[in-house]
Amino acid sequence: MTSHAFDFAELTPKQRYKLLIGTVIPRPIALITTLSEDGTPNAGSFSFFNILTHDPAIMAVGIEHKPDGTPKDTAANILATGEFTVHISDHALVDQMEICSIKFPADVDELALAGLETAAGETVRSPRIIAAPAAFECHLVQTVSVSPARTIVLGEVKRMFVRETLVDPETHYVDQIGIDAVGRLGGHLYARQLDQFERVTPTVEEFMGLSTKAG
Repeated sequence: MTSHAFDFAELTPKQRYKLLIGTVIPRPIALITTLSEDGTPNAGSFSFFNILTHDPAIMAVGIEHKPDGTPKDTAANILATGEFTVHISDHALVDQMEICSIKFPADVDELALAGLETAAGETVRSPRIIAAPAAFECHLVQTVSVSPARTIVLGEVKRMFVRETLVDPETHYVDQIGIDAVGRLGGHLYARQLDQFERVTPTVEEFMGLSTKAG
């Protein structure tokens, strides 16, 4: 079985982008709400996103800058206020999520345009999208400027909200089929998290025992 090798030092940013988004799949989507310093709500969606650790609970979001090099509204608001709320988008929210991806001017309220009802934040000032199956109120921990074109934002989760029908408050088990999260693929493609299978990693002792029996 042969492979094509790509030297990233010889590729353009666009070529690297196409290869990465076509192979690192599916990527969870962060639908992020923020407030500007003057109180204007903002919402944007980002697929360079994931959790990095649970203790403390840290989320990372890669936010590309505008063509002129200035931060996008989401990044600018996070830098100014130190707060943001991440939402998991389910299939029912795809149309509204796409509206929030449009590059509107900073004074435009994407939440209002998308018809998304919100509730006031509890540990942050940024609003929470009520229809989202899960939401995470985050405080800025640090930003990492990896290039003039992109900033990585690290935020600590201070409070989490999960739709009541999707979580057992005693066991903390989340209904991952019911949450119906969408993920980003390459190009204009998305995926739903409905096809699942289970594998349990054995202990060293279990694995060695199985290997001995197999031999």
